[in-house]
Amino acid sequence: MSDQYETKPGVRLPKPEDARPKRFYEQVRVERGEAGWSVLLDGRGVRTPAKKVLAVPTAPLAERVAAEWSAQGERIDAPSMPTTRLCFVALDRMSLAHAETVAEVTRYASTDLVCFRAPEPQELVAAQAAAWDPMLAWAEQALGAHFVAATGILPIDQDPVALQRVMAIAGEQDHWRLTALAHATAVTGSAILGLALLHGEIDGGEAFALSSVDEAWQAGTWGEDAEVAQRLALLKAELVAVDAMLRALDAGGPA
Repeated sequence: MSDQYETKPGVRLPKPEDARPKRFYEQVRVERGEAGWSVLLDGRGVRTPAKKVLAVPTAPLAERVAAEWSAQGERIDAPSMPTTRLCFVALDRMSLAHAETVAEVTRYASTDLVCFRAPEPQELVAAQAAAWDPMLAWAEQALGAHFVAATGILPIDQDPVALQRVMAIAGEQDHWRLTALAHATAVTGSAILGLALLHGEIDGGEAFALSSVDEAWQAGTWGEDAEVAQRLALLKAELVAVDAMLRALDAGGPA
């Protein structure tokens, strides 16, 4: 096994300390330019993996990225910089993969986490219903998308109109918000939860709690596993970062 491995899409456990690049800068600041708000390290702009200038649409989002760079110690820990990584994806990939990403979000909706229910035990069945039924009601009321829940692992034939609504809403998003939506959807396994986060119906912590109902029940029943707890902590941090990114975008107006 390599020194990194994925927990859910886009989330990796940290590398060993000595494998991380050394911090190469002292000062971090934010500056407004023609392309947007940039983060400067010792006066030089941050570059994406594709060598683009890291310029974001709003000052609050730039400040969040800058805070991640400022918080680095002797070595740079990429997993601790989720906002920066999301911005890299938005800049480097989303212009080329917008339609593909919309389709992927829609595929998640067709097999959405909150629609697949356990047949037993009754305590887990009740926990899932209490957490997920309100999300299905929200999707129908707010999005005009009616989803049905079922027990077992067999595929559910969801209403094509519901899937079309998800596709339309995802397709309306700019690169920044679609990146956030797609990441939240992948981390939670639920387009419904991703859309609820996008619309501000839930926050990042709530999205994590709703997406980890099964894990919480297992921990309460059988006890907590340290490795599972570590992975879950990383997933929660990712969703909190997605939420913060969306609110930072909203705080600065349209992208």
